[in-house]
Amino acid sequence: MSLVRASDISKTYQAGEVEVRAIRGLDFEIEPASFVSFVGPSGSGKTTLLNLIGCLDSPTSGHLTVAGTDVASLGRAEGATFRGKNIGFVFQDFNLIPVLTVFENVEYPLLVVAGYSARERRERVETLLEAVGMVDQSKKFPNQISGGQKQRVAVARALVGSPKLVLADEPTANLDHDTAFMVINLMKSMKADRKTAFIFSTHDPKIVGEAEIVYTLEDGLLVGREDRRTGHA
Repeated sequence: MSLVRASDISKTYQAGEVEVRAIRGLDFEIEPASFVSFVGPSGSGKTTLLNLIGCLDSPTSGHLTVAGTDVASLGRAEGATFRGKNIGFVFQDFNLIPVLTVFENVEYPLLVVAGYSARERRERVETLLEAVGMVDQSKKFPNQISGGQKQRVAVARALVGSPKLVLADEPTANLDHDTAFMVINLMKSMKADRKTAFIFSTHDPKIVGEAEIVYTLEDGLLVGREDRRTGHA
């Protein structure tokens, strides 16, 4: 079964009196535990598409299924619950909460979704911090660690709830070359170890070079698909 299935999805915004067609009739499928990149120029619809998959927005038309759920039909509260259980996020500006420690930032998604005991939260956070090499920084605040360390914390936070899918919007944009490769390799190892799918919106050739499948967007249209595993479009 596909983890993500889009059927003729479109998204139209109203900007004053102008109608903006950000996404136009997209059809695609994404398998579990895959490493997928959406590429294209600014304004091509990449971030809009990630917002739709992540239940941060709803398509204007078409059908979008994530982890077997028709996410287009979810209300705001239902969407938030679904996100908490199924989807992690990694952003280019890290989005760590400045008044929380590294440990508390990673723990935060588990506090939002009910059902985790204090012991389970602690064990999950400690496991992820060890996996990303940040155990010794757990008591520090975001302003006390480097950009690369912040992104490692963000990856740990995205994975702490054991999501089926992580959405990463330009996750290496604010990182230097070596640190970007470190974060990419970290996400690849997490995919292999945890069978989590990663979907990227990116301009970064380093991420595109590591992706198994690359979709190309232009003006809200899907204009290309390359499967690196088979060499076929």
